[in-house]
Amino acid sequence: MAKHRIAVIGGDGIGPEVTAEALKVLSAAAERFSFTIETTEYGLGSALYLATGEVLPDSIEAELDDHDAILLGAVGSPDVPPGVLER
Repeated sequence: MAKHRIAVIGGDGIGPEVTAEALKVLSAAAERFSFTIETTEYGLGSALYLATGEVLPDSIEAELDDHDAILLGAVGSPDVPPGVLER
C-alpha cells in the first residue's frame, strides 16, 4: 500500500477550516483507493510572521522537502503588507 507524506499548512483566516475539510476528502480517497496518508501540521502564516519576522524558517523549509505534497490553506492578513507572506 502506497504511503504519502503530506505537510499541512492551514495558514490564516478560513485556511485551517478549509484544510481540515480537505483532509477529510483525502482520508476518504485513501480508503477508497488503498493508500495511506501521514500528515504533519505546520503553524505557518501571519501569526508566525508577526511574532518572529520569519515567513518560513529554514528548519521548517528543510522538513517540507521531506514530504510528498503540501496542502496549503490560505495566507494573508490585514496586519501584514501584501506580498510578504505570498513569496
